[in-house]
Amino acid sequence: MPISNLPELDSTLFFPQQGTAKLLIVDDHPINIQMLYQVFSADHQVYMATNGKQALEVCLKQQPDLILLDIEMPDISGYEVCAQLKAMPETKDIPIIFVTSHSNEETETRCFQEGAADFVSKPINRNTVKARVHTQLLLRAQANLLRQLLYFDEVTEVHNRRYFDERLHQEWQFDSQAPLSLILIDVDFFKKYNELYGHQEGNISLRRIAKSTQLVVTRPRDVVARYGDENFACLLPNTEFNHAMAIAEKIRAQIIALEIHHSDSFVSPFVSASLGVCCRGAQSSGSLDDFLHQAAEQLYKAKKNGKNQVCGALLGSIG
Repeated sequence: MPISNLPELDSTLFFPQQGTAKLLIVDDHPINIQMLYQVFSADHQVYMATNGKQALEVCLKQQPDLILLDIEMPDISGYEVCAQLKAMPETKDIPIIFVTSHSNEETETRCFQEGAADFVSKPINRNTVKARVHTQLLLRAQANLLRQLLYFDEVTEVHNRRYFDERLHQEWQFDSQAPLSLILIDVDFFKKYNELYGHQEGNISLRRIAKSTQLVVTRPRDVVARYGDENFACLLPNTEFNHAMAIAEKIRAQIIALEIHHSDSFVSPFVSASLGVCCRGAQSSGSLDDFLHQAAEQLYKAKKNGKNQVCGALLGSIG
């Protein structure tokens, strides 16, 4: 299909936070980076890396929408970079287009076996690489839309329980030696709030609580999700117990600071929340079910002790 006949990509619809897609160009030759930058910089946010290690760091920090990845690099090969990206939950879905000076069948097969979405051969043809990037961004945009329909809660505009459950299983299995923390949040006296102010006001309040929680839980790999009717869950990879407790307390304070009036609450003139925390440390023993159960126990403890507070424990501990 000629370049001029390709369908237009509405980046503001599918990449709303930046208004445009983010590309990462990885190549150890500056002249190749410069050429690709000239091709894409007018229409995209372009990030650059000159080696594999730097590419992994940029990916984790910037979460690009597509990666143009050179295969042959001095420190870590493009194949190895691709394998590491596909192994991490937060980067596994980023499409990768390999850039290679080899156009033989063996290289082509290896590219797709490693998880590449496509590949282009050197010397790079500007029209070809532009068309292939456009195609992959269009596919990613469509996937993003489907993912939003499948994984987002309409009322609160955060992830839903389905997404949370899938990410929880991924993170639990990803690195058993890394700390993993879970915060369960229950809005206090929310049934009374709905009875007094109506369900529409209740939904508005839940949305505000969700947004205020997102202001605290901000890392790309963190998850904020609606867990139940008036319940939220926060999944915090690589987060030690004390840090998780501090985050939970900040979430609790942020909810109070919203000053959503609740005249039927017995603990505050405003809507408040109780939070339960569980952390799997390096020395923790217990299953995923134990992890969820213990977080729920800590939430129950916070509510039993008077609500509007945080209780937490390390996985496997008693109390």
